[in-house]
Amino acid sequence: MKKIVTLSLLFVTLLTIKVQAQEQKRAITTATPFLLIAADARAAGLADQGVATSPDAFSQQWNPAKYAFAKNKHGVGVNYTPYLSSLVNDIGLGNLTYYNRLNERSAVAASFKYFTLGEIEFRENANDLGLIEKPNELTLDISYALKLSEQFSMSVTGRYLRSDLKLSNSLDDASAGSSFGVDIASFYRSDEIAFDSFNGRWRAGLTISNIGPKIKYDDAGQENFIPTNFRLGGSFDFIFNEDNRITPSLEFSKLLVPTPLDDTIDRNGDGIVNGEDRSIANKEYNDKSAFGSIFSSWGDAPDGFSEELKEITWALGAEYMYQDVFAFRAGYFNESEEKGARKFLSLGAGFKYNVINLDVSYLFSTSAVRSPLEGTLRFGLSFSFGDKYYD
Repeated sequence: MKKIVTLSLLFVTLLTIKVQAQEQKRAITTATPFLLIAADARAAGLADQGVATSPDAFSQQWNPAKYAFAKNKHGVGVNYTPYLSSLVNDIGLGNLTYYNRLNERSAVAASFKYFTLGEIEFRENANDLGLIEKPNELTLDISYALKLSEQFSMSVTGRYLRSDLKLSNSLDDASAGSSFGVDIASFYRSDEIAFDSFNGRWRAGLTISNIGPKIKYDDAGQENFIPTNFRLGGSFDFIFNEDNRITPSLEFSKLLVPTPLDDTIDRNGDGIVNGEDRSIANKEYNDKSAFGSIFSSWGDAPDGFSEELKEITWALGAEYMYQDVFAFRAGYFNESEEKGARKFLSLGAGFKYNVINLDVSYLFSTSAVRSPLEGTLRFGLSFSFGDKYYD
């Protein structure tokens, strides 16, 4: 599909951004935001949760430390997520993942993500032939997970990022921005515990993902933070019998990048915004270290602790499993009105036959800010094979 960018469309886009900025307060934005999109249907059915759920082929995005507890030696997962499907049909996120549990204690995994914005045709006027661009972003990950005890594991992931979004013109040569990121993750799974009328098992997970330098698209351009993200979650298996299991889960997330400045619009052109010299404030913000911000981002919000709490999103979900064959999922995701206003309900289902796992999910927005994934039916296909582990 070809999207012709005209002056009127640009005006509408800028107007929409302006209205949203007035309604929200210091909403955090980063480069390569596609890294935060749930790339598999199972996690999407649980309202974008995966840090403390049971291991599956797609654990690479959420918590690779879970691979050390995988039931099968090998797993392959493939998923495609349409984006803005109600408007266009050529924007989407593809994901391919493979893991190998090497032995009782360790596992390795690799994944590839590709986010395409489709074909975009640029014209200065209606009679021009037009310039076709195909902006895209991608990542390549490799992880290693190791059990440090029978109940606890950790992992480290290396990630290469490439963002080819800069648009060419006759006067400028476009170049893709690139960076790298590191994930550190931990996972705890208790032994099965016998209660009066059911058995149970606790899980907990913690990850810090996309730890890495800023990204920029040319030597003179501004450096942009990549989405360094903190996740903490827990879940509990209610095991009623061999056939029935219900797992509620809760997860919290926070971007570990600086809170943006208040109003960056200099309305009268004097260089002073909200009583401060905007050039100095911008320089201080841009000079912040990506690594130092991991710590300072917990206390840099201008309104103090109350605003920091608003930068934490949370998701609540539950998964019902019948005979380890049929799965039904539901979840709710919440983000502060001032920090993005993403709020949605999700539903999902899964089916397993032999080595094949098929998952599907659907999302309903519950906020005035409609999700780009509203009305999108997502499918995921994975294969689990090889020797089984019974730890």
